[in-house]
Amino acid sequence: MLTATHSYAVESPDPIKLTLNDWSGQLLSTKIMGGVLKAAGYNVEYVQADYLAQLTGMQSGDLDVAMEIWATTARDALEAAVATGKVVNLGETGMVAKEEWWVPEYMIAKCPGLPDWKALDKCADQFSTPETAPKGRYLGGPVTWGGYDEERIANLPINFDVIHAGTDAALYAELDAAYAKEEPIVLWVYSPHWVPIKYKGEWIKFPPYTPDCYASKSYACAKPSGPVWKAAWVGLEKKWPGAAKAVKAFHITNEDMGELIKRVDVDGENLDTVAADWLKTHEDTWKQWLN
Repeated sequence: MLTATHSYAVESPDPIKLTLNDWSGQLLSTKIMGGVLKAAGYNVEYVQADYLAQLTGMQSGDLDVAMEIWATTARDALEAAVATGKVVNLGETGMVAKEEWWVPEYMIAKCPGLPDWKALDKCADQFSTPETAPKGRYLGGPVTWGGYDEERIANLPINFDVIHAGTDAALYAELDAAYAKEEPIVLWVYSPHWVPIKYKGEWIKFPPYTPDCYASKSYACAKPSGPVWKAAWVGLEKKWPGAAKAVKAFHITNEDMGELIKRVDVDGENLDTVAADWLKTHEDTWKQWLN
């Protein structure tokens, strides 16, 4: 069992509720943080929650900590939650988010002009399926991830329909199958993740992101990039100040997280085992979060 010395006593025996979302990286961040808090003596409870809806749960005090709020898809939602005075931004995780449409490298030869979005529009028929014909198909992430892809398609415009994968695993299983046969596919890819490590491809280049593009709700531009933040119920810092301090100190890089995700999603290792292994091999790192 992991043990840690710290300069404060556990302030409350009540469980600190950490949210679990639906992609491996977030689960790893959460299990690593939860392991650190358990080592410090805290009572930790993991609660399954929708990515965007978890912010409402923190506003009500039903949830305590969310380890990954991405600037790419949830900046507005986080800012709105913080503005209520019931949620706090506990700072950056160290990871920098990128989420965008992505095509395998082999499609660039088949659709001249890629990765420019206008070329993608001209090649829409190549990406069509019986479900979307004559429009192309964009394979999006689970609906709970947000992302405004339907609005972007309508307002550019671009001759595509969005079909949402049910899960993170289903999204990239379809990429794996298409890549093996060099079949047309354009889909949601994000970083930090193992996909940009394993596969050769290009992010689609949309008109540059501007705040006005999103403020106008047209979304006819690239997705924003930026930090991955930690967020919490405002009462966390008062009820468990030591835990809040540790969550604020949590830090991991894109490269390190990408390798952990690869171990789970590609190599087939158990997620809890991978998180526990990181804790064992990085004890000097996480003990500093508790001091």
